[in-house]
Formats: sequence, C-alpha cells, structure tokens
Amino acid sequence: MLERAVPEWLRHPPAAAARAPGARAFAVLSAIEALIRGTLLSVFPLAIYAAVGDARTVSAIYLATGVISLLVGLMLPWVNRRIPRRWLYTCGAGLYVLGCGFGVLGGLWGGLWIVPALLCCTLATVTAFICLNAYVLDYIAKADLGRTETLRMFYSALAWTLGPVSGVLLMNLWAPLPFLLGAFFALVLVTVFWALRLGNGKLITRARGPAPNPLAFLGRFFAQPRLIAGWLFAVLRSCGWWVYIVYLPIFAIESGLPESLGGSLVSTTNALLFLTPLMLRAVQLASVRVAVRMGFLCSGLVFVAAALVPYPVLAVALLFAGSVWLVVLDIAGGLPFLMAVKPSERTEMAAVYSSFRDVSGIMTPGIGALVLWVAPVQAIFAVVGAGMLSMYLVAGKLHPMLGMAPAARPAARRAALTTGRC
Repeated sequence: MLERAVPEWLRHPPAAAARAPGARAFAVLSAIEALIRGTLLSVFPLAIYAAVGDARTVSAIYLATGVISLLVGLMLPWVNRRIPRRWLYTCGAGLYVLGCGFGVLGGLWGGLWIVPALLCCTLATVTAFICLNAYVLDYIAKADLGRTETLRMFYSALAWTLGPVSGVLLMNLWAPLPFLLGAFFALVLVTVFWALRLGNGKLITRARGPAPNPLAFLGRFFAQPRLIAGWLFAVLRSCGWWVYIVYLPIFAIESGLPESLGGSLVSTTNALLFLTPLMLRAVQLASVRVAVRMGFLCSGLVFVAAALVPYPVLAVALLFAGSVWLVVLDIAGGLPFLMAVKPSERTEMAAVYSSFRDVSGIMTPGIGALVLWVAPVQAIFAVVGAGMLSMYLVAGKLHPMLGMAPAARPAARRAALTTGRC
C-alpha cells in the first residue's frame, strides 16, 4: 500500500534515468583501454622475439597464453556470481598494471619477464572485454548497438593510430617506457570507470535460477546457430588481425625490412577508424550481411595473394590492403552475435563472445607453429586467408536485411521482389 502511495516519478525519478550510462560512457572507457593496448600492441611481438630469438617459440608462447586466457574467460561468469561486476572490471584494470610492471622488469633486466607481462595483459583484456560488453547489453537498446560499437571505435581511433608506432619508438628510446605509460593509462581507466558509476549492471532473474556449473551456459550457445555463426565471424576476423599484428613484423624482420614497419602499418590502418561513422552508414544501407561477406571475401583473397607473391614489399602492401577490410569487419562482424543475444544470457554470452580473442590466440599461433615447421612465415598468410574465405560462405546464411536502417528496408524489399520476378 505504501509503495502504491508513492508517485511513479518519485520512485523512478527522471534524474536517475538521465544518469544511466549511454553510448558515450562506453566509448570513453573503450578509448582509455585502447591507449593501453595500442601502446603495447606492437611492443609485445618485438620484445618476445628479441627475448627468444625464434618465430616458433614466439608462436608457442602466444599459444600457451591463449589457452590460459580462454579458460579464465569461460570461468568469469561463475566468478561474476561471487564478485560484483564493478570489482571484476577493477581487477581487470589491475592486471594491466601488474602486466606493465612485469614489462618494466623485462625492459630493465631482460630475460623472460615479458612472458608474464603478456599473460597478465591478455587476462586483463578478456576480463575488461567481458564486463564492458555485459554493461553494453544491459544499458544499450538492440537497435542502437551498431551506433554504440561505431562510437567506441571512433573514440578509440586516435589511440589505435598513434599507439602502435609510439610504443615501438618509446621502446627504442628506453625499453620500460611503453610499459610505464601503459600502467599510467590503466590507473586512469580505473578512475574513470568508478567516476561513471556503472555499478554491477542490471539484475535479471531467470525462471530456472543460475546454472549449476560455470560451463553449463555453453549448451545454450551451441543450441543457437546465429550465435555460433557470429562467434565464428569474430574468431576469423581476429585471426586476420593476429597475422597482421604479430607475424607481419616478424616477416618484415626476416625479409630485411625495417623493424618499425609493423608498428607503422598498424598505426596507418587504425587511422581508418576515424571513418567508422561513414562506414556504419554504408553498412546500414547495404545490410550487415553484405558488409560481412565483402569484408571476408576481399581480405581473404588479399591475404592468400600476399602468400604467393615473391616480393616482400608487395606482400606487405597486400596485407595492408587486406587490413582495410578487417576494419570493415570490426564494424559489422560483431553485430550478428550481439543482436542475437537474449537479455537473460547477457553475462554468459558476453563471456562466450569474448572467447573469440583467446580461440584466435590459440588457433593462429598453433597453426603458425605447425606451418613454420615446413614453410616460411609467408605461408601463414595463405592459411588464415583461406579461413576468412570460408566465412564468406557462412555469412551467406545471414538475414538479408540484418542491421539495415529502417528507411532503407522498403527499397531493399522492392529490389528483392523485382529480382525474384526476374
């Protein structure tokens, strides 16, 4: 009775709704995290290669890191039932600080300190990614997911553009410098996160209660083909980035090209993120299906061609061209999964989706290690390119108007009817 006597506007005041986090809040957090990851992006492959001196060992280190990260990522929904999400996100940012600390030790004393640095930063990435995606699914309407993802990439564009080349330059000046800068950005990330007061997200109670074990939600994932397809898109897209970020610098060094080439090309590619609002409009006009298919087709063909050409400079140029289409996939490739997630499965499916990083982190160096036993680094380009071409076929099963702007749908329906009559 007392609750009924309290006016609706007082129980749910407009001011509280106005304080609800929006797309810009998540874009700011993504941008700050991009400062950490962008600075260290091109530093880790070079530092690990300098520490071990062998491409196969580099692949083995990344493979082991990916396996550990995958297991931790799948356990995070279970951990989240015991640790509130705001503290889980804070722990993720703390792992960035710890990883950067190991990186500083490696820069000062050498040795294999860079290996625990990579592991801590990888676990930080998967933890922050799962938590942030769960927040996005809590607070952002499904129709606004495309705009939110684009805004996150646009805000992160400067960090991804300047970070890779800056990290390599700082490493050449003094090895610990990029890690000190990364630790500073991680502290800023924690500060901004708590200032935004995201809390623990929205509480949604299931009819059947929580799953009895931490991996039970995988059955729900495998029962939904749309989620499987969306996850595969993310995995193969990430494999393409793995090749571009990790194996391109190694290929450049072994081919006698400048050591800084990899970081410079990654920075140049990431400058395309400033164009993501325009790319999103094109995706909305053409549909997610068309964008995903074109992205995988073009990038796959170019990566295969890069493996076949005999000139290293031409191979690098082709990989750079392929990376442009990887940016298109960054915009459109995640939408099929996010748009298919049910509200009651946000945290669990965010964990499944985040596993694409770890699975690609296992697949790419694992396959790379096998390929390097019988062929040069360039052969890895062909293997990953073939995988991306297979996703072109899978993407053909997507709904033709998925992600298309409502204003463009009538014209698309008329065009489909006309084509059918012909």
